[in-house]
Amino acid sequence: MAQKSQTGGTEKNGSSLLYSKSDLKEGALQWVPELHQGQVLLVLSMDNTRPSSSFDMDFCADKLQSLGIQVPMDPCRRLIQEGVLSPQVRRYLFYSSRGCQIAMAMVFYISLWTNLYSTLQLCSLGHSWGAGVLVTLVALALTVLVILVIDGHQRKLNVNTDVRLAAVNEIFLKHSIILGITDVLDGPHNILQLCFVHFSPQHCLQALAAHITHLQGTQAGLRHRLNKLWVVMDVAAQPKLEEEEEAPCEDSPLLSRGETLNKDPVTCSELLHLIPEGPPQAMAQQLLVMFSACYVRLLVTGRLPRASPGGHLGHSSVPCLCQFIQSTLLCS
Repeated sequence: MAQKSQTGGTEKNGSSLLYSKSDLKEGALQWVPELHQGQVLLVLSMDNTRPSSSFDMDFCADKLQSLGIQVPMDPCRRLIQEGVLSPQVRRYLFYSSRGCQIAMAMVFYISLWTNLYSTLQLCSLGHSWGAGVLVTLVALALTVLVILVIDGHQRKLNVNTDVRLAAVNEIFLKHSIILGITDVLDGPHNILQLCFVHFSPQHCLQALAAHITHLQGTQAGLRHRLNKLWVVMDVAAQPKLEEEEEAPCEDSPLLSRGETLNKDPVTCSELLHLIPEGPPQAMAQQLLVMFSACYVRLLVTGRLPRASPGGHLGHSSVPCLCQFIQSTLLCS
């Protein structure tokens, strides 16, 4: 059974729905009779350059229901809105998008080339054609190095986007679905894509729990690996002061008791570990939830490393989620 959407995809409120990774560009809508591990089920799209646009979660609920998947959309809609659609996160996604990276790389190359060539001119070494070629090669090599560093950083867990989707993935994982967010460049528009991937966690959960149990029994331990996963939280430094006792008339404050000079609570920064100590099964579950969005983001963009033997995706060339976690975080 297959159904094709109209040209440009099915759209509502500035968002569109796409089905299957092979048809992301065409905006096609297709159903498959049997789901397999790592299969991209659907992709919700929205234009990040339009402040009023949003993901069409009602349309998503209808399509998941047509596949026999019943997911409570009200809490998911709220968590997605608070997690990745807040103005601060949308600005971050725009400035870290591929279009901005291309623009920054071009500005970096032009600035570097100009500065190097001007320096050679001041040293009376830039009057020959060889100096121009040398400057071009050096500027190009440094620009490529910067691009590779940025690309390597994007292959890691992103606290600003991936971790914010952990609460949503905790709900969807119970229905054998994980999701992640990525972006594509459509002319001058930055298109955000919320990708839904079929993933049954049983085998990966058991393998990851066994690996954690093994690490807990070794001298190297597990805590120093998990200490890489932390965020900075603002917490209250002290509770709100209670009302002062009634003071004598001559010692009474000049200001009334209802007025304060600073109504903002006193806060301090505190490190919060994303994976606390616990039973191996619980820690493995937390790791699957925490890395699901990063895994989906790298899966749909084709940036996952090659799979090693023993994975749970059959004959796929990409690793399963537990292999990705082991190679990224739990490797020796």
